[in-house]
Amino acid sequence: MRRPPRPVVLASAAVLVVAGGIALLPSVTASAATACSVDYSVTNQWSNGFQGSVVITNGSAATTSWTLTFDFPGTQKVTQGWNGTWSQSGRSVTVTNETWNGALATGGSVTAGFLASWSGSNAAPTAFKLNGTTCNTDASPSPTATPTPTPTSTTPADTAPPKLHVSGNKLVDSSGTEHLLHGVNRSGTEFMCVQGRGIFDGPVDDAAIAAMKTWHIDTVRIPLNEECWLGLPNIDSAYSGTTYIDAIKDYVTRLEAHGITPVLELHWSHGQYTGNSAGCSDLYASCQKPMPDAEYTPSFWASVAGTFKADQAAVFDLFNEPYPDRATSTLTQAWTCWRDGGSCPGIGYSVAGMQTLVNAVRGTGAQNVILLGGVAYSNDLGQWLTYRPTDSTGNLAAAVHVYNFNTCGAASCWDSTLAPVAAQVPLVAGEIGENTCGHGFIDQFMAWLDAHDSSYLGWTWNTWDCSSGPSLISAYDGTATAYGAGLRDHLLSLG
Repeated sequence: MRRPPRPVVLASAAVLVVAGGIALLPSVTASAATACSVDYSVTNQWSNGFQGSVVITNGSAATTSWTLTFDFPGTQKVTQGWNGTWSQSGRSVTVTNETWNGALATGGSVTAGFLASWSGSNAAPTAFKLNGTTCNTDASPSPTATPTPTPTSTTPADTAPPKLHVSGNKLVDSSGTEHLLHGVNRSGTEFMCVQGRGIFDGPVDDAAIAAMKTWHIDTVRIPLNEECWLGLPNIDSAYSGTTYIDAIKDYVTRLEAHGITPVLELHWSHGQYTGNSAGCSDLYASCQKPMPDAEYTPSFWASVAGTFKADQAAVFDLFNEPYPDRATSTLTQAWTCWRDGGSCPGIGYSVAGMQTLVNAVRGTGAQNVILLGGVAYSNDLGQWLTYRPTDSTGNLAAAVHVYNFNTCGAASCWDSTLAPVAAQVPLVAGEIGENTCGHGFIDQFMAWLDAHDSSYLGWTWNTWDCSSGPSLISAYDGTATAYGAGLRDHLLSLG
């Protein structure tokens, strides 16, 4: 869906910050010093790259601008940075403030993040200077690994979800057996953080997941916000960066402990768009944009892929609902923008095309299955096969969103545009639903998908008023709305 409703009654979300079974990488935190201190940390690492951050604390007089310098001890090379202007000469790195974060009060802190390449070893730098003054003068401790807590479960663990890959037009497990995805979306993680209200909308504990299992749900799609994941400065630090990442990792671990396949999906992204069908005029990731942005989205996917690449059960859905067709004058322009990105007609920011994002994921060494939604809010797959990106692993699948109010909402359209795609690659209906609060439409579409060996996920497992969008439940114990009863009963009938 384009715009999840904001509930009038705000539910408190208990966020369990657990490392989710994936060990956090070493960090260096120096003891407080009189002049300044710098906390350097590596939050994610993959075969040839990593994501890191520096937290700079000023112990001297307030300043209106700052420059941090340090030397990498190895071959590390900064490739992209945020919350500061990053440059590197040889091993020497310089970070200067942006126009909006130059003021640093006495005792004040600022965080800047970066992506970098590496080879051989990735030792942490040990010497830092802030505006020419040496920081951390009282200590240079050796890196210490952050312990990984073991998530607890109040219910017995189910069979782990299968490690998936693509074989022809099927999703299959490691033994080659076809595996279809049947489940729901769990909205909240795309909008709560950017609205400064938390991370999750409603409970995500074992009891809440167990309620999903009573419907025979085996897949949960988790919408993400790139600014919250990357810890950009417009997001409350209580709900962003490492805190947000760890909360997502913990939820993935809990889902998998119950045998549920997680689908990690980019829902809201950066970039100002005020053209046709704009969801908002905001620069920030507070609504659905027509396409991913070149500034942050490749970094987001490199980081997500680096985090979950060892987990072949996790599926990546690169962008929720592209709609470049609303900005461009022809479908050829729209599909070209979809695949190639760059400067797209009608879109005022530089676009990251699907090929760029596939490359960002594969550049980490991740071989996870990737879902790619088409244009027209992922409702149009008419030229998906023509414009699909290349993928070194062959693990691409097509994603479609179908609601009763969409253009492609009848069997004649499904037969002419979806069936040819489903004949060549796996087809996943990442969102299905109807805004009538009934289920006659999804009953018809689920039967069509079953006949074409395709997967589907209902929107959404949230307790919203059904009149403001398709909501499957009225309580997190699994109490179904009239619409949700249709999905529940169909999933139960599958066995």
